[in-house]
Amino acid sequence: MSALIEFRDVCKYYQMGDSTVKAADHISMTIGRGEFVAIVGQSGSGKSTCMNIIGCLDVPTAGTYLLDGRDVGSMSRNELAEIRNEKLGFIFQQYNLLPKLDLLENVELPLMYAGVGRAERRERARAALERVGLGDKLRRLPSELSGGQQQRVSIARALVGRPAVILADEPTGALDSRTSRDVLNMLQELHGQGNTIVLITHDNSIAAQAQRIIRLADGRVIYDGDAAGARTGTVPEGMGGGAA
Repeated sequence: MSALIEFRDVCKYYQMGDSTVKAADHISMTIGRGEFVAIVGQSGSGKSTCMNIIGCLDVPTAGTYLLDGRDVGSMSRNELAEIRNEKLGFIFQQYNLLPKLDLLENVELPLMYAGVGRAERRERARAALERVGLGDKLRRLPSELSGGQQQRVSIARALVGRPAVILADEPTGALDSRTSRDVLNMLQELHGQGNTIVLITHDNSIAAQAQRIIRLADGRVIYDGDAAGARTGTVPEGMGGGAA
């Protein structure tokens, strides 16, 4: 399995007055193409910092982050924006849909930024919405949908660019338990179709739906192994402090 995401001694430090906060402290990990990995930890563990670096929203203070073999830390802002659009599909806790755009327009937005022609982006957005079971609601506004349906739109938007990685940040955090199960089932289906998925969560029961868990505490990896450990209670919980 080829490495798609690789951290080599990645550090992210912030200066707060006279103190240095080590949000990521020499983290090394590799995520292969086609894996479903949960990065899990309590508030302050470093998981949000890792998400921002994986998502090319931030760069390491020290160490190396390779995304599909490319060194992200050396990129300019424009290059970071380009690789985000080319390689990453984002699913957010709060959906981040534009309220005045219908579902088709929301889903095709990443393709517009990528310079895809109108006819092709419309067809790809339509196909992505059909894939998540919303092909009959293309012209609805987000406000006309349930929370679970809005998250499905978010998933369709993540898929439409055919990304190398789907990065899901607490994707069930705003949903009830039944709808959360539906969204997790969809992520598992997408993984079964060959997609690489990185799930960020504080919830061990959510993380257990992945194949593999990377648990963080105090900016360090304290567990990296099969998710079966979460189901049997053998994954360390790890209480962390400091910046998330």
